[in-house]
Amino acid sequence: MRVRKMAAMLAIAALCAACTPTMKAAGDGVEGTAGARTAGDPYYPTSGNGGYNASNYVVAVTYDPKSHHLDGDTTITAKAKQALSEFSLDLVGLDVRTVTVDGQAAETERAGDKLAVKPAEAIAEGNTFTVEVQYGGEPNPVKSKKLGSEGWQISSTGGAFAAGEPHSAATWYPVDDTPTDKASFHLAVRVPDGWSVISNGVPGHNESGGGWTTYRWDEPEPIASYLTTVGIDHWTMATGKLADGTPVVSAFAPGTDDKKPLETRLPEILDFLSSKFGKYPQDAAGGIFLADKISFSLETQTRPIYAKWTDLSTIVHENAHQWWGDSVSVQQWKDVCLNECLASYAQWLWSEAKEGANLDDTYRRAVQKGPQIFAGKLYDMGAGNEFGAVYSKGPMALHALRRTIGDDAFFQVLKTWPALHRDGNATWPQFESYVQLISGKDLNGFFDAWFRGTTQPADQYLWPGTLKP
Repeated sequence: MRVRKMAAMLAIAALCAACTPTMKAAGDGVEGTAGARTAGDPYYPTSGNGGYNASNYVVAVTYDPKSHHLDGDTTITAKAKQALSEFSLDLVGLDVRTVTVDGQAAETERAGDKLAVKPAEAIAEGNTFTVEVQYGGEPNPVKSKKLGSEGWQISSTGGAFAAGEPHSAATWYPVDDTPTDKASFHLAVRVPDGWSVISNGVPGHNESGGGWTTYRWDEPEPIASYLTTVGIDHWTMATGKLADGTPVVSAFAPGTDDKKPLETRLPEILDFLSSKFGKYPQDAAGGIFLADKISFSLETQTRPIYAKWTDLSTIVHENAHQWWGDSVSVQQWKDVCLNECLASYAQWLWSEAKEGANLDDTYRRAVQKGPQIFAGKLYDMGAGNEFGAVYSKGPMALHALRRTIGDDAFFQVLKTWPALHRDGNATWPQFESYVQLISGKDLNGFFDAWFRGTTQPADQYLWPGTLKP
């Protein structure tokens, strides 16, 4: 994500209750406990859930742009990590009509943005189960002091779209809303004729009848929930293919024709990024160009969603995330430098290769901005600070790392790391260890100074190699 507005993050809410007493399931002798109502990330302690891993979401919604009403039917396939007498899902605001587990009616309870589900029989550890939730209402965004509205939003053109980090998905479908529980995602959206739908992955078969049209999109690759999206508008579509046959689908809201020349450079951008980071890791590509001046653009998987102010550098940044943040996702939000520092440095690499920029000079100019540019931590920066220094200090730190270990080791790391962790999650300390392995150097002092420190690094770390003044 490339952020334009930097205010204080929402205060972190208190942890939800994690467990209920052990209960015995009727008839099968399986005893279970309730799964935790948190994924355990201290930065967002109420987000996500425990006790299971989701593997697949099938989301079907009907949406009327005139009334803003949504009806949804979501089926989740998951595997129990423990014997479960109860588990929870994240769902913001919408009314739940029915819930079944493996076809049997389940008891439910709402506690804030949690939907607690008690199946008729406990689920044995290791068992795969399906949950179907039918729900409806008028979806609304969640508010962030830093990013503004996140999740389901009404567009200036009369349609709607869903985007936000780290929260978005739970505003329009029930979900385990944590990046550590990635799953495939299949979407069917029914809208009145004249409207169209864009989402992640590849388009499926559309059907029309009775004044409504259903659009289908499929993302079979693992995807973190905040990277799922939907856009409903009077889109103008542009389609094509990359050189390897990967389909490209982009959507332009009314009033965004000026962005079409930027989108035509997407194959060039992805070719360049592939030369730095390895083979493009997604099954589709494209972009969603909004007419709205929201405060961020976002790396929604396969198809980033762009604010009205988007420029070429933003498109480079969001597509770099297809490797750094999407294919390889954070383990916890304190690791977000793996996403944002790398995507921000991709912008530097683009300017070096395509615009002839001298990155050593770019770095020196950044240093001259003064001590404030070093004030933010890049790893474990504290809740509310994760979307700050990673965009400014982050690329500086990576350029200093490049000059410390040399281009051969640096670019070997950039190309092999995403392949090693493809479709999974990783931590910043793992990245540090890998850099030291590839470079053969003890970099503990460097990483402490740049990524854990809040002051200007000592000269040996600030001016390595050709950076020496």
